[in-house]
Amino acid sequence: MAATEKIIIDTDPGQDDAVAILLALASPELDILGITAVAGNVPLHLTEKNALKICELAGKPATKVYSGAIRPMVRPLVTAEHVHGKTGLDGPDLPEPTMKLQDKHAVDFIVETLMREAPGTVTLCPLGPLTNIALALVREPQIATRIKRIVLMGGGFFEGGNVTPTAEFNIYVDPHAADVVFGSGVPIVMMPLDVTHKALTTAKRVDAFRRMGTKVGTATAELLDFFERYDEEKYGTDGGPLHDPCVIAYLLKPELFKGRDCNVEIEIGSELTMGMTVIDWWGVTSRRKNAMVMRDIDHEGFFNLLIERLARL
Repeated sequence: MAATEKIIIDTDPGQDDAVAILLALASPELDILGITAVAGNVPLHLTEKNALKICELAGKPATKVYSGAIRPMVRPLVTAEHVHGKTGLDGPDLPEPTMKLQDKHAVDFIVETLMREAPGTVTLCPLGPLTNIALALVREPQIATRIKRIVLMGGGFFEGGNVTPTAEFNIYVDPHAADVVFGSGVPIVMMPLDVTHKALTTAKRVDAFRRMGTKVGTATAELLDFFERYDEEKYGTDGGPLHDPCVIAYLLKPELFKGRDCNVEIEIGSELTMGMTVIDWWGVTSRRKNAMVMRDIDHEGFFNLLIERLARL
C-alpha cells in the first residue's frame, strides 16, 4: 500500500463539509493530523461544535479538532443559515459532542505542524473560507515552502457565483484571505463550482446512503435531504451539488477529475464583483499559473467512491 498522505482539514461544517470529513475519516490512505474550524457557513461556535459532532458520528473521537478564526481578515462575517439551517448541520438529530476541542488555536496548530513535519509532506484541505490558512501564511511565511499542496473547494468561473452573480461563498466570505493564499506560491488544486455543480446528489444516490442501514449512512441521507432542498429549488435540478467532498475525493482518486493549470486572481477591490475568482482559462494573460483548476468530474465514479467509503464507518 502507498504511504499515507498527511492532511489538515480546514472547515466550516455545513452538510457537504460533513460528508467530506466522513470520507476522509473512512479512508486509510489519509493521515488526518487535525481538523481546524473556521467561521463561514455558520459562526465559529457552531462550526467548531459541528466538527466534533461529525468525528463522533464517524466513531473517531481521537481526532484532534482545533478552533480558529472567528471572523474574516478584513470584512464582516457573512453566513449561510438559509442553506445549512440554523445549526449548520440541520437534517439529522446529532447528539451534543462529548469530545473536547484542543486548547491550541487552529492557526498555531497549522504553523507548528508545518514547521515540525518534513517539508513537502503535509497537504492542506480547506473546505470553507480561507481565513485560517491565510493567517498562518501571514504569521509564519516560511510555511509556504513547506506545504505539499493546498487542495481547496472555492470559486467559480463558467458557472458564475452562488452568493453573488460572480462570487462563490467560500471566497466571498474572506476574499482577502483567498488573495493571500493564491498569491503564496504554494501549489494549489482548486475545485470550483464548475466541477462541483456536476456532482449532484440525485434521489437515487441519497437512497444508496439510506440503504446502508448504518448510523453514518442514515445521517448522511438526512444531511443531504436537508441540504439539497435549497439548490434543487434554485437550480431546478434533481439533487444539489456536493461541493466539499470533491477535495477529499481528489486526494483518493485524482483520475476522477480533469482540469488545467491557470492563473487565478481574486477580486478584492470592487463591491460589484467582490470575491470573484478571475480564472485565465484560455491563457490570454502572461500572469503566472498558480492553480490547477478542475472543470470536469466522473460523477458516477465520485459517488461510487463516497458510498463505498462511508459504508465502512
